[in-house]
Amino acid sequence: MPPEKYKRVLLKISGESLQSQGGLVIDYDMLGNISRQIKHVRGEGVDVAVVIGGGNIWRGSDAAAHGMDRATADYAGMLATVINALALQDSLEHMGVDTRTQSAILIQAVAEPYIRRRAIRHMEKGRVVIFAGGTGNPYMTTDTAAALRAIEIGADALFMAKNGVDGVYDSDPRLNPKAKRFNRITHMQALEMRLEVMDATSLSLCMENNLPIIVFDITAPDTIQRAVAGENIGTTVSSEVE
Repeated sequence: MPPEKYKRVLLKISGESLQSQGGLVIDYDMLGNISRQIKHVRGEGVDVAVVIGGGNIWRGSDAAAHGMDRATADYAGMLATVINALALQDSLEHMGVDTRTQSAILIQAVAEPYIRRRAIRHMEKGRVVIFAGGTGNPYMTTDTAAALRAIEIGADALFMAKNGVDGVYDSDPRLNPKAKRFNRITHMQALEMRLEVMDATSLSLCMENNLPIIVFDITAPDTIQRAVAGENIGTTVSSEVE
């Protein structure tokens, strides 16, 4: 493996990627695989932070579509991310990885409150930091939380780990077998073409702060390790196409 390209990364894990096909809320094999890769990356001296979604447990947009108050539905989704964060924390700690969970909503019995300087200090001490609770605000996605936290902690890149999709395509590859995958693309091109990298608010935030986004398939072998090493996997979204 070549020398690591990135020294500090933020990994965005969707809740759907943790969904068990057997009906369980969490696929513990996938959880263990993600934890193993994070341990390897952390062992190579790379600072790692994680933002985790809650879609395997609760989707606020679905609840709102069925008549639930949108803000209430979104707050319930934030609690779902805390559950996933605690599961990932426990998995990492069982592998000997010192981990801290910080939540944007106050839930002090199980997680620290989000404090930017404390999060950075944790990483400086070699700890993995998991950010739960989204941004703490309804109507904001966990993609927005990932972009915001990555910028706040000074990450070199935002890793968007997709569930079964190995990059950014010009159309949905699950519906169109002729869909074209981009190797590299700019933030502006992704916005103009309305590509499903992340929501427009999050993508604009990354563009304004010159934060590269690496999109890859979390279910493929060792993709987190390979992405950190700078291998050409998935799609790179950046300010300029090299």
